[in-house]
Amino acid sequence: MDRRTLLLAGAALAAPRLAHAQETPGVTATEIRFGGTTALSGPVSALGVQCRAVEGVCRMVNEAGGIAGRRLTYILYDDGFSPPKTLEQVRRLVEQDRVAFLFNMLGTAPNNAVVRYVNQRKVPHLFLSVNGDKWGDYATNPWTTGFAPSARTEAQVFARHALAEKPDARFALLHQNDDFGRDYVHGLRDVLGAAYDQRVRVASYEVTDPTVDSQLIALQGADVLISGVTAKFAAMAIRKIHEMGWKATHYIASGASSVAGVIQPAGVERATGTVSSAYLKDPNDPAWAADAGMAEYRRFMARWLPEADTTDIYYTYGYTVALVLVQVLAQCQGQLTRERIMREAANLRGLEIPTLLPGIKVDTSPTDYRPLQQLQLIRWDGRMWQRFGPVIDGAAA
Repeated sequence: MDRRTLLLAGAALAAPRLAHAQETPGVTATEIRFGGTTALSGPVSALGVQCRAVEGVCRMVNEAGGIAGRRLTYILYDDGFSPPKTLEQVRRLVEQDRVAFLFNMLGTAPNNAVVRYVNQRKVPHLFLSVNGDKWGDYATNPWTTGFAPSARTEAQVFARHALAEKPDARFALLHQNDDFGRDYVHGLRDVLGAAYDQRVRVASYEVTDPTVDSQLIALQGADVLISGVTAKFAAMAIRKIHEMGWKATHYIASGASSVAGVIQPAGVERATGTVSSAYLKDPNDPAWAADAGMAEYRRFMARWLPEADTTDIYYTYGYTVALVLVQVLAQCQGQLTRERIMREAANLRGLEIPTLLPGIKVDTSPTDYRPLQQLQLIRWDGRMWQRFGPVIDGAAA
């Protein structure tokens, strides 16, 4: 059997320990109930498919016997990327559905709306689908953890690469007007220091804005454009700078690099030369045609999500983060209290997931709530994303 099969088998065979489980909302002798919110509608609904992959992993795990003999029940609500709706639905999950924990909730503003509430209630708020550096702040929010490399780390890597290519580069920064977007400001400041104000022009947008055309017109002329944006706005930016004839080196957030969700809507030829970063294996990259991990992923998609778009990397992300959750629950060894679940989420050491790029591992500790801190640069060549350069450790950077 492969590594994941062994993991699932071990999780299924672990003897249930019911004394603690009976005291935990959402945990019974036969069930582990958890939930979350995402944007199945609204301005960033393209990202909502991540949670469909989570649902598929739950079905797969349940068929294999569950975790410690318990089935996974995943309750998902649409919040439309609206923070008031997120708070309403999270209260419903915690107080009415009585979930054991929250998982993979999408978006900076939606998670901002609930982080204080869930930490006061001591509900694990695990592996959020956000890129903000703040989600690794274990001292302020001990029940909350992000997952992907932070936007601040990504901005640092982009800036360093741009300066290596052109030491006197002038920068333009387009960012979402929230904590996620402002992490790109912080990352650029980290690298440019006192020169930031002289070398960077900045424009922000709201997620409700219909376009970012006026912002890009104001930024035009820089050598480098960094877009700290979500999928919809990345596609808009790629199209607009092509129409403008602006020849800047364009860096886009890793969360906005989906071929199906961004590159194809923008136009594959218009996106040529765009740079991003990656920590996942791209299902569209022929380099992984014979890769055992991606073969396993393709079998999963064919069995559990047969109608899904297999070119969409957002499914790959959902599958990846769900496998990390399976590992956390298996490490609990049947002691499924909220405290134990949180402790194991902060005790992942060198975990290899088959859909992560070679050399990238999941690591957490009680004083490090940033599971992924490594990435690799990628460039769109008109047909696919091509990796280049070494894997970069953002923690060391």
